Amino acid sequence: MKNIVLIGFMGVGKGSIAREIVKNSHYIAIDTDDLIESMQNRKIKKIFEQEGETFFRELEKNIALWLENSVNNTLISTGGGFYKVKNLKKIGTVILLDSPFEEILKRIHEHPHAKNKLKKRPLLSDMEAAKKLYELRRPEYLAIADVVIDVTNKSLEECSKEILNKVKKDA
Repeated sequence: MKNIVLIGFMGVGKGSIAREIVKNSHYIAIDTDDLIESMQNRKIKKIFEQEGETFFRELEKNIALWLENSVNNTLISTGGGFYKVKNLKKIGTVILLDSPFEEILKRIHEHPHAKNKLKKRPLLSDMEAAKKLYELRRPEYLAIADVVIDVTNKSLEECSKEILNKVKKDA
């Protein structure tokens, strides 16, 4: 059994879907942003503010190497830009959680902790720039994904089942 790597735009539901999969399977979960925050002893937003995006992407590269060499049978939820690491395919089966930009924003705004969700995503502070980033990344996500799951208007449970069924079929 190999790892499942969830990719997709920030706010698409990678963390929430990962938690749902863990409840309904034997997988344990790791979140790359959580690992980076623990490693740095500060929030992603602070890393961006203090060191910049280039430094953050270097941290992601280091995490990716560790995941490739040290982690098995794990569900890995990633940050929105993590898909760019060179060894992504060596880490596990890459599953894109896909949804239109407007639906992602709606999902974030409907979340009980919407203000906190928006605060911890520095790249969402400028909606026009965020939409451009989404439009730039989406074709790249589609190109690298082994599996694409459309999460639009689906419950966490539906997404979880779809992912687990797809991974089981491909095993």
